[in-house]
Parts: sequence; structure tokens; C-alpha cells
Amino acid sequence: MPAPVTATRNPAIDTLRGIAISLVMLLHFHLSYSLVDSPLALLLPEDAIQAVARNGNYGVTMFFVISGYLITGTTMRRHGEPGKVDLRSFYAFRFARIMPGLVLALLIILGLGLAGQPAFMNIAKPGWPEVGFPLALLSVLTFWHNVLMQHAWYFNYAMNIYWSLSVEEMFYLLFPVLCVALRRAWALAAICLVAIVIGPLYRSHHAEDEIRFLYAYPACFDAIAFGCCAALLAERWRVGGKPALLLRLLAALLVTVTYLRGIRGNETFGFTLIAFGTAALLVVIHGEAPRRPAHRNPFLAAIRWMGRHSYELYLFHIIVLGLMRGAWPRGTLAYGDKGMAMAAFVGLSALAAWTVARFYTEPLNARLRQAFRRPEKSPLRSEA
Repeated sequence: MPAPVTATRNPAIDTLRGIAISLVMLLHFHLSYSLVDSPLALLLPEDAIQAVARNGNYGVTMFFVISGYLITGTTMRRHGEPGKVDLRSFYAFRFARIMPGLVLALLIILGLGLAGQPAFMNIAKPGWPEVGFPLALLSVLTFWHNVLMQHAWYFNYAMNIYWSLSVEEMFYLLFPVLCVALRRAWALAAICLVAIVIGPLYRSHHAEDEIRFLYAYPACFDAIAFGCCAALLAERWRVGGKPALLLRLLAALLVTVTYLRGIRGNETFGFTLIAFGTAALLVVIHGEAPRRPAHRNPFLAAIRWMGRHSYELYLFHIIVLGLMRGAWPRGTLAYGDKGMAMAAFVGLSALAAWTVARFYTEPLNARLRQAFRRPEKSPLRSEA
């Protein structure tokens, strides 16, 4: 049976998340076992396969927009205005959601790296400095792994994808402080507009350095800012009826066309267009009441499931793929085996995500939030 629709769970947003994590997973599988040299080439030309499989970093941009939208919208609903944000509860709740799964993933990567599994080891590239596990783990846990990569390039296959968590967590650290300091929604929107302008300028200046135009804070904060602006706008401007349908179609078309055009040659404004289109979709979604789908489409149900488990999929799909690379090193998987290998990759990643969420992250998240929650004052104490 489909999960019940609740006020805190919007199926449309889960669909966007599911699409985003699917694009990320497709990219990582393609980089390990080229889909150009697979039975998929019997159905699609090489350029089409590359367009679909090579641009998964745009999926990360979609995640950034969704994060900015959800965090801003939740904060405004909970506190009414930015200046009333409770820093303690904000950081405590983010810690409860992020850290349990991240620590488990890092422990697994550390163990497999020390056991000599190549995909989990720190391997210095020629001309780049070596990085030990203590520094690598510290950079992930304190949210500057993307900065470390600027100085050490790609040094740990499994761990390096956590650069995007460093971007998101830096946003989580800064956002409530900005809310308290600025106190007004218009001032917060003004800061977001500055980030939106800086993003393409920074990417243009570093278009030849993928570590910077893909992973640096200034290159990514504009996507989060688009999400924040979408949440602020959606509270003041509700769109419905035919205008909503038209906006949804135009935004989806913009995202699709930009994605298929690719990142190469579009380093400056490609991410801007993906972020703008995703933000427009979120504005439309905001004006619609969450509802259970009228009919159950198995494919869309699977995408929504992936959206609900996107964080655990993000953390653990790379561990599954790293273990596969240990058994079948990059470039050694037979042409006819790639379809089954990809199905196994998706299935095992989903199983790992479900298991971790069901028995570890969700229970621990609930317990930590309950422990962090401020105790209610009793009537006697409040009168004292």
C-alpha cells in the first residue's frame, strides 16, 4: 500500500528528489562502467547516452535548491520571521538528521580503506599532496571536504562525493545566524540575490578547473539561494489553475533541455538555469495541496521511494559501487553484463538505504530530537 500523505511529506518534492538522486547514481555508474559500451547503445546513439548519463552534477544542483526551499520554508512556518529562529533547536535537529548516517558511512569507508580496498583508500594523484585518513575524515565531519579537494584533487573515490554535504552543511551553519542577524525576510532575500549573482561569476572565472566550478562554496551557494527565494516567494504568491500548469511545463522543459545540453561548454549558466527551473517547480508545488496520486504508477512510485530515502542512498550507493569496483575494476565489466550490473547496483543500494534508514538513522534521529527538545515548563515553575 502507498504511504499515507502527511503535512510534512509532499509526493511532488519526493519525486524531484528521486529524479535528482537517480541522476547522481546514473553518473557514478557510468563513470565506472561506461554505458556507451553497453547494450543501451543498441537503442540510443552515443551522444544521447552521454547527455543522459554524464550530467549528474545537475542532480546535485537540484538537491541544493530543494534544501534551500525546505529549510527556509520550515523555518518561516515554525518561527514566523527570520529573527525568531531558535539556533539551538535548528542545529540540534540538523545534527540528528545528518550525523548518524554520515558517521556510519565514514566508518565503513575507513574500515574498507584500511583493509586495502582500492575504492576506499586515499591515493595521491601525481603532483598532488597525500592526504591521510585523519585529515580526510575531519574535513567531511567539519564540512570543508570540497576545500580539501581543491588542494588534493580526487584522492578517495568513495569519500570524495561527500563534497556536496560540505556545501549543504555550511549552508546549515550560516543560515540561522543570518536569520538572527538580518531579522527580516527581505534582507535574507537580498543576501540570496547576491549569492545568485556571485555563482555564475565565480564559475566563469574557474570554468577550466572542475574542482572549483563544480564543488566550491561560491559555485554552489547560488542554487541554495534560489531555493530560499522560492520559499519566500511562494509564501506571498500562490499560483494555480492554468498559469500553474504553464509554469510547471515551462520549468520542466527548461530543466530538461539544460540537462541534455550538458555541463561542458555551459559551466557558467547551466547550473543557474537548472536551479532557476527547479525553484520555479517548487513555487508551483507550494501552491498545490499534497495529495495521494490518483493511480499507482510503479515507476513513479519507485522514484518517490528513492526521494524519501535520498539521503541514505546518497551516503551508501557509493559504498556499494566501490565494492563492485573491487570485484570488477573499472573497464573490466563485460559488455553484456552491464545491464544486470546496473540493476544489481540500484537494487543493492536501495536495500542498503532502506536497512540503514529503517533500523538506524530514523530511530536514532527520533531519539536525538526527543533528547534535544526543550522540556516544557510546568505551571508551578512558570508562576515562580
